[in-house]
Amino acid sequence: MLNYLIKELEKLNREGLLRKPRVISATKGSCVKIDNRWYISFCSNDYLGLTQSPEVKNAMIQATKKFGAGSGAARLLAGTTSLHHSLEQELARFKHADDALLFTSGYAVNLGVITTLIKKEATILCDELNHASLVDASRLTKANLLIYRHRDIAHLEQLLIKAQRSTLNTQRYIITDTIFSMDGDGAPLKEIVRLAKKYNAWTIVDEAHATGVFGKHGRGLTEELGLEKEIDIIIGTSSKALGSVGGFVTGSQALIDYLRNKSRPFIFTTALPPGVCATIIASLKIIQTTQGKTLRAKLWENTRYIKSRLQQMGFDLRGSISPIIPILIGDTKKTVAISQALWKKGLFVPAIRPPTVPQGQSRLRIVINAMHTRQEINLLLNYITRII
Repeated sequence: MLNYLIKELEKLNREGLLRKPRVISATKGSCVKIDNRWYISFCSNDYLGLTQSPEVKNAMIQATKKFGAGSGAARLLAGTTSLHHSLEQELARFKHADDALLFTSGYAVNLGVITTLIKKEATILCDELNHASLVDASRLTKANLLIYRHRDIAHLEQLLIKAQRSTLNTQRYIITDTIFSMDGDGAPLKEIVRLAKKYNAWTIVDEAHATGVFGKHGRGLTEELGLEKEIDIIIGTSSKALGSVGGFVTGSQALIDYLRNKSRPFIFTTALPPGVCATIIASLKIIQTTQGKTLRAKLWENTRYIKSRLQQMGFDLRGSISPIIPILIGDTKKTVAISQALWKKGLFVPAIRPPTVPQGQSRLRIVINAMHTRQEINLLLNYITRII
């Protein structure tokens, strides 16, 4: 076994796919300190900078003083504090849903919802670029899994017709991210809803990269497109614009009650620390105030500026409609070399490689946030011009 592992690691290294995490020792604004040097980070999903908000940090401190560092048990035993209960109520109000259920991560909520609801007799229709957690959860159901080409509505309809003709597969589920994490583009939600109604399918969407970013009130792409009441199940995460950690699902009271009693990733996992719940509550309050609107406005100002400059420089941004901006390089080793060259200039822009993206689609993944200054963005643009 040891020899096998060593050979596999050597193979990953030869192919430029061996990964080691950068260890951050401090954070300030859009910068991180690594190995005693400060770098401008262009890879954090903390879109609004709320991980560093004084109100959010203080909420965690006060909650930890009151309840302790951890929850100590699973939710259905002794792990549900008043903060867990309050957070679920706040999430339901925020998302205009009957109720909400909190999970320990975005990955866990996708596993918990999809594997609990969908039986092996059903058919799942999944966008080919969905997040790994959506794909893994779909596979674990053992249902008939049909992958449609990315954002290809015609192909999705072909597969729905195929599923409808099957007498065995009476339940159909269309599952998609609303904002795709590697290309930053958006799902064609209006067309998906139309097809779901036409072919009697459920819709499950993951607003991970859209919550706090899209919509007048920050509720996500479903809010921005006026589709919140048209989607059956909306999933989200607190680890991005909400500046913390954890996943959640919102929907009807019956749905949440069912998941609370049936979902194994919920039932058999120790609950999130109360301090984490307090941070998410604080972030939700900020997002819905004038401060939140100001942060979103700054985020979009920065996003529009860098995209405009990159397009003027001739880069294809692959249809990105979000602060996630891909620069496709293709060759893995070349992508790593460019990332390392930027690193030497004090710019943290990781190389995204297989299996995160398909072979031949290695890229730089630039992520913009509200904390970036115009000077920092210009510095990145200047070095991209010289290096790529």
